[in-house]
Amino acid sequence: MTELLKVNNLVTQFKTESGLVKAVDGVSYYLDEQEIIGLVGESGCGKSVSQLSVMQLISAPGEIAGGEVMFEGQNLLNYKANGPEMRSVRGAKIAMIFQEPMTSLNPVLTIGQQLTEMLQLHMKMNDDTARKRAIELMSIVGIPGAESRIDDYPHHFSGGMRQRVMIAMGLSCNPKIIIADEPTTALDVTTQAQLLELMKDMVQRFRTSLIIVTHNLGVVARYAQRIYIMYAGRIVESGTTKDIFSKPRHPYTIGLLKCIPRLDEEEGTKLVPIEGLPPNLINMPTTCAFLPRCSYKLDKCAREPWPPLKAIEGNHYISCYADTKEK
Repeated sequence: MTELLKVNNLVTQFKTESGLVKAVDGVSYYLDEQEIIGLVGESGCGKSVSQLSVMQLISAPGEIAGGEVMFEGQNLLNYKANGPEMRSVRGAKIAMIFQEPMTSLNPVLTIGQQLTEMLQLHMKMNDDTARKRAIELMSIVGIPGAESRIDDYPHHFSGGMRQRVMIAMGLSCNPKIIIADEPTTALDVTTQAQLLELMKDMVQRFRTSLIIVTHNLGVVARYAQRIYIMYAGRIVESGTTKDIFSKPRHPYTIGLLKCIPRLDEEEGTKLVPIEGLPPNLINMPTTCAFLPRCSYKLDKCAREPWPPLKAIEGNHYISCYADTKEK
């Protein structure tokens, strides 16, 4: 496969009254053409901020302090956030489906106005052509009676239908990459399944690539080819979906999987929670940030810096000193 996006040592931080918060601390990953990858971790681990950084949508007091975002041979971080080059990338080449459609859609504009705006801006369509394309997109994502509903406002749609509108907006300019940030949050499980199957179908139909940002391992298990596990602003494990689920090696990944109910477990088997709390990102330790919560920790872990990612087998990487293979 051809590499489409390459993020190298991305650092995003926020200046607060209490101190400097490194929400993203040296994150690196890649995305191939027509690939689906998952970015997984607890709330506050930096997964959404990392994707907002790719789009240069970080506002004050936040700043992108370092790294590269290579796309089509160009480092997007060299562009001004509100400059014409970056505006030509957002929506047209890299689209983002945001977490909560009700706050992402403008409540005082019709669905049609919000869909046609992108088509007119990036695709240079006239009013009639843009409207026809918007109706077509609404039909593609499964909104019934699209022609009669295009002039409705966001509050006329259910949560699932609003998220379908967001998917239609993401697909409108035939982007090469779609970033789906918690695309099924607050939706019932049936609607979640419908939307995820829809996005998978759209990837195949429009030959695009997809980044799924989620805390739900069940989602990425079904749809992603590769998974990146994030903790406290860093990637602690990465590999194929099969590697992560059948041979997890980082204690945090192992802990996440033990929190998930399994159909092959005996009846009455209890879930094992991860004890403790995530670290305070203002007062980050120099050692591994997962150390206080880790059941595999070694004496070395309390002395040495947080280790970089290392290859353990093929395309499987972990950031850990402990040997969890046989445990």
